[in-house]
Amino acid sequence: METRTIRTDDGDGHLEVHSFRPVASPALPAASDPDGSLAGHPDDAGQPGVVVIHGTLVTDALYRPFAMKIARLLGRPVHTYNRRGRGGSAGQREDYSAATEISDLAAVMRATGSADVVAHSYGGFVALQAARTEPIRRLVTYDAAVSLSGSLERRWRPELEHSMAAGQLDHAWAHLVQGLETAGPVSKLPLGALRMLSILSARTRLGAEMRQLLPTAVAEMRAVLKSDAELADFAGVTTPTLMLSGGWSPAYFAETGRQLAAAVPAIDFALVPGQLHEGPLRPGHRLALTTARFLANDVGLRLQRIRAARHPLGSRFRIGQ
Repeated sequence: METRTIRTDDGDGHLEVHSFRPVASPALPAASDPDGSLAGHPDDAGQPGVVVIHGTLVTDALYRPFAMKIARLLGRPVHTYNRRGRGGSAGQREDYSAATEISDLAAVMRATGSADVVAHSYGGFVALQAARTEPIRRLVTYDAAVSLSGSLERRWRPELEHSMAAGQLDHAWAHLVQGLETAGPVSKLPLGALRMLSILSARTRLGAEMRQLLPTAVAEMRAVLKSDAELADFAGVTTPTLMLSGGWSPAYFAETGRQLAAAVPAIDFALVPGQLHEGPLRPGHRLALTTARFLANDVGLRLQRIRAARHPLGSRFRIGQ
């Protein structure tokens, strides 16, 4: 892994970037495997890279195994970066907005020589907003947090902001988890149980980190709601895009993907069975394989469509756009 710091376009910020070069790994299928795996080769590292955008309440560290799998499969460099407010990157400015994230993504793509983007949750929101104006070659999102016609308004809990202002971080975390429903069955617990879970998780490294990042989550949720859009606002997107959603993710992510795929010719949607919202952070290779196959744009690959074409939420999943 290579680590470097790049300057942002606003002139006074910086972003921490981590790069992964394609290295053969026995843990992943070989290029000649009959299941249609990609023919990635380490000597292809001069090709344009791929940028991975992480979600909210986390840093890019959790996405490094996922990035390494994609690099191995594609035979291309893959880059993760800490968005503002975490890791070695600059903090969120008072005027933080979706435009800030789009500009930062563009800066990372230029600095790393990248053409493709893979994005998760809030990162998917950033990537889809960027695809409206930035030259992205191909894009894959997983559970993109896009608000269409006010669809995410009801997910916002005013109590979250009130709790943050009062310094009640456990209350704030509980309202965020219950509102977004991104923690699987845990999200269904009563607020009291969620507050207790927050207290217990704060004793772990990841739990403590999530509590520290709560202020960034408030600003990011505001950015999503402020960028609420209509389907027509994405009509100009020409970047071939695959929107994925987990079969066990909150249903509103799949509904957003389905609507966008039905309205925008460049966008396809597929449901990934057996995956939770944090799918890119979990062990396994299904998401990495699906992502790499789409980015490869190789009509010779046997894309199994992860059974989405026959699923009622599925939409066009074309190969070789």
